[in-house]
Amino acid sequence: MDSASHSPARGIFWMVVTGLMFVAVTALVKYTGGRVPAAQAAFLRYVLGLVFLIPMIPTIRAVILSRQQWILFSWRGVVHTLAVICWFYAMTRIPIAEVTAMNYMAPIYVTIGAALFLGERLAFRRIMAIGIAMVGALIILRPGFREVDLGHLAMLFTALMFGVGYLITKLLSGQVSATVIVFMLSVTVTIGLAPFAIAVWVPVSWYDLGILFLVACFATAGHYSMTLAFAAAPVTVTQPVTFLQLLWATILGAVVFAEPVDIWVIAGGLLILGSVLFITWREAVLKKGTLAK
Repeated sequence: MDSASHSPARGIFWMVVTGLMFVAVTALVKYTGGRVPAAQAAFLRYVLGLVFLIPMIPTIRAVILSRQQWILFSWRGVVHTLAVICWFYAMTRIPIAEVTAMNYMAPIYVTIGAALFLGERLAFRRIMAIGIAMVGALIILRPGFREVDLGHLAMLFTALMFGVGYLITKLLSGQVSATVIVFMLSVTVTIGLAPFAIAVWVPVSWYDLGILFLVACFATAGHYSMTLAFAAAPVTVTQPVTFLQLLWATILGAVVFAEPVDIWVIAGGLLILGSVLFITWREAVLKKGTLAK
């Protein structure tokens, strides 16, 4: 990273903005949850978001993908489609804070998958971090001490599918540009969501369409600001800021949706996030050591 563009303060600022954008997405999806079925809401969010792809079309038209890349993009579209449906469904079933906390499991699944399928080394410290994250998930769910809702199971599946999607992205990132990856994800997920949306379709008001368009706007802005954060500072600087998403989600759920503040969810979320931060830090240390050789 160029020293002139390296700015921890700027990176933290953009990561704070990213967190606010994604919490806004969560709140808006929660608000529409009782009126629009999950699959239909997800489909409309992606259809309305296609407008942001228009500037990318000239770049995409010049790209020629190999057969293997088409297969990878197709599989990424499948797993992301399933993840998005389950995420929208979970939002209608469980508190915002629990959705946010359990979503932190995705990087843990990425670490496990990278070891199993990409041949990356899984050191003892990482294994311990993964174990602690699993304990955090159990603290949130507390099976046997309370009823585990279908929304919780949906979020476990969501994080797993997002993790698979990230692994596929990792394979593709060295072959095609970020623009191509974003474009193909949006198109394949929109196509993948269509049959699920049609199966549960209900009339949608202009008001709800406006809200879902805002979801698309905030989601797009969040991904863009995240890119700016990563460009301004190392992940080890920006990653800890993601804790604020859990804090804001908890406050939002309590104030706007009258969801009780569950200290066990906060504790479990912190354990998961702490594990993610440790793995991120270790990867940065190892990468720095490799570059120094």
